[in-house]
Amino acid sequence: MDLRKLKTLIDLVSESNISELEITETEGKVRIVKGGPAAPVQYVQTVAAAPAAVPAIAGVSAPAAAPAAAPATTGHAVKSPMVGTFYRSSSPGAPAFVEIGSQVKEGDTLCIIEAMKILNEIEADKAGTITQILGENGQAVEYGQPLFIIE
Repeated sequence: MDLRKLKTLIDLVSESNISELEITETEGKVRIVKGGPAAPVQYVQTVAAAPAAVPAIAGVSAPAAAPAAAPATTGHAVKSPMVGTFYRSSSPGAPAFVEIGSQVKEGDTLCIIEAMKILNEIEADKAGTITQILGENGQAVEYGQPLFIIE
């Protein structure tokens, strides 16, 4: 399922009075469950071709939820716009998009976050110098988690 379509469905559940939404398509099934006003929204995807498949996303916090405690830093934090796997380069042998001390312009690619087998380029939303890289290559990141500090 297209990531934009999934985001739209998540927003629909989060902003409405419905507590559960299930969509079945040829490529799989998506079930979104909202636990209550203070409870996080749960996203579960199963694939129709493999009935015993492990859910791709489960227990993910709603977009409005506060991120985990961020490290104390100065400067502008570039935060993850989604849950996924953080990659500093376009492929395992390629050089990293940015290093500490790199000068970036607004719109420059900083990293890639893989979510649901889709590679999403994360761009700088401010020009400056990369002073900290907070994400670990190949590790999971949460929505709103700081990835880079730009000064």
